[in-house]
Amino acid sequence: MVRVRFAPSPTGALHIGGVRTALFNYLFAKKHGGDFLLRIEDTDQNRYVEGAEQYIINSLNWLGLTYDEGVGKEGKHAPYRQSERKPLYKQYADTLINNGWAYYAFDTAEALEKARQQYEEKGDTFIYNWATRNTLENSLSLTSEEVQQRLTRGDAYVVRFKMPEKEILKMSDMIRGEVTIDTSTLDDKVLFKSDGMPTYHLANIVDDHLMEITHVIRGEEWLPSMPLHILLYRAFGWQAPAFAHLPLILKPVGNGKLSKRDGIKLGFPVFPMDWTENGETLRGFSGEGYFPEALINFLALLGWNPGNDEEIFSMDELILLFDLEKVHKAGARFDPEKIKWFNHQYLQKKSDAELAAAFQKELITKGIEVASTKVEKIVSLIKERATFVADFWELSKFFFEAPKKYDEKAVKKQWKENTPTIVREVIEVLQNTSVFSSVALEEAVKNYMETKQLGFGQVMPPLRLALVGELKGPHVFDIIELIGKEETLRRLETILSFIK
Repeated sequence: MVRVRFAPSPTGALHIGGVRTALFNYLFAKKHGGDFLLRIEDTDQNRYVEGAEQYIINSLNWLGLTYDEGVGKEGKHAPYRQSERKPLYKQYADTLINNGWAYYAFDTAEALEKARQQYEEKGDTFIYNWATRNTLENSLSLTSEEVQQRLTRGDAYVVRFKMPEKEILKMSDMIRGEVTIDTSTLDDKVLFKSDGMPTYHLANIVDDHLMEITHVIRGEEWLPSMPLHILLYRAFGWQAPAFAHLPLILKPVGNGKLSKRDGIKLGFPVFPMDWTENGETLRGFSGEGYFPEALINFLALLGWNPGNDEEIFSMDELILLFDLEKVHKAGARFDPEKIKWFNHQYLQKKSDAELAAAFQKELITKGIEVASTKVEKIVSLIKERATFVADFWELSKFFFEAPKKYDEKAVKKQWKENTPTIVREVIEVLQNTSVFSSVALEEAVKNYMETKQLGFGQVMPPLRLALVGELKGPHVFDIIELIGKEETLRRLETILSFIK
C-alpha cells in the first residue's frame, strides 16, 4: 500500500514550495489509493516558531489536502511530532555504532575550527570524512577505554555516520532517473547529539521506516541528502522507499529559488494564508482573495503537466491524471499573472448565489443592506470582469449609490449641445414605460431613437454617464432595471443640473 508523508518543520509560515510538495504527495497517494501523512519535524528546537504548526494544519485544511494520519489524527504510528518521539532515536544511533556504521565524535567546536583554519592556510577545504576522521577525537582514533571514560564522565559528543570510502553509489530517482555519486566526496554527517536530540537525517529515516513510508516525494533541495539516506537504510538493513525530488519553484524574474522576499518586492503572496511575523502581517493567497481550488490548479501545473494543452482541472481530475514520471526535472518559474488568471477562471465557475453571499459580507461592512436576489443579479452582470470577489465593489458600486462626479474626459467628448434635450426626452420615455424591465426599456428607447433619427452614440453614452459616472459597466438597461425607475430618473435629473 502506498504511504507518503509531508514532513514540514514548524519554523515559520508554510512556503508555497512546501504547499506544492504537500499537493504532489497528496495526489500520488490518492491516485494509488494510499495514505497521506502529516509529520511535524521539530527536532531543531532553536528554530521552532510558536503557532507555525497550527498554521501548517490550517493551510492544508483550507487547501483541501486532508491527511489520513498525523498531528490531531493519531494512528498506530503516533506520535507524529518528532519532539515527542525523542526517546526512541538513541537506540537507533546505538545500533549504528554497534554495527560499525557510526561512531562517537568528541571534537569541540574550537578544535574543528582550528582544523578548518589549518586546511584553509594550505588552500584546502576541511571535510570531516574518511580522510580526516582517524586524526580527530572520536571512537575511531581513541581506545575503547578512552571512549568509555569520556562517556562515563559526561563529555559532550555527537554520533557521526561513517561514510564509506571510494564507493560509487548508484541511486534511482523517480523524476531524475539514475543518480551516481562517489561517497569519498561526502562528509560524515552528525546523526545524534549527547543532549538526546537526533538530527534531521536520523529522525527522518527512522520515522519513515517506522511509519511504513513507501515513497519519499520532496523538494530538490534534499537531493544532496539522498546518498546518506540511502546508506542509512542499508546500514539498518531496511528496504529503502522510492525517492522523487521535485524541481524548484523559481523567481518570476532572474534566477534562483522563489523566496519570501521576492513576494514582498514584487507584490504577490508566497504563503497559503496570512502570517504575522515580527509584528508585520504578510498576506497569503487566502487573505488576498484567491480560491483554494485556483491555487491547487496553479501549483499542480508548476513542474508537471498531463501531456495535453488543458489547464483547468478539479482535484478529482488531478488525482486521476497525476503521474510522477511527467514531473519535469527543470525548475518551474512562478508567474503571478497566471495565478490571477486561474482565480478568474474559478470565479466564473462559481454560482451567482455563492459569489453574492461572499459579496454581501463586504456590503454589510459598508452599511448597505440589499436583498440577496438583487445582489445575485448584480454579480451575474459584473463577474466576467472580476478576478477576485474584492473587485466586485469597484465594478458595481453605482448599483448601490449614485455617482458623485462624472468623468471629465467622457463629459467633454459625449455631452453635446443637444444632449440635455435628448436626456429630457429619454426621461419622458422611461416615465411612460409601464413594464420597467431591461427588455421593455431597451425597446422603448430604441423606438424613440428611430423616431427621432438619433444614433446610438448620441443617446447611450450620456445615459451611462448619468447612471455610472463614467463610461463603464454592464448593459445600460440592466442597470436601469436593477436600480429602479425612481433612482434612474433622479440620476438623469441630477446630471442635467450638474452639467451646464
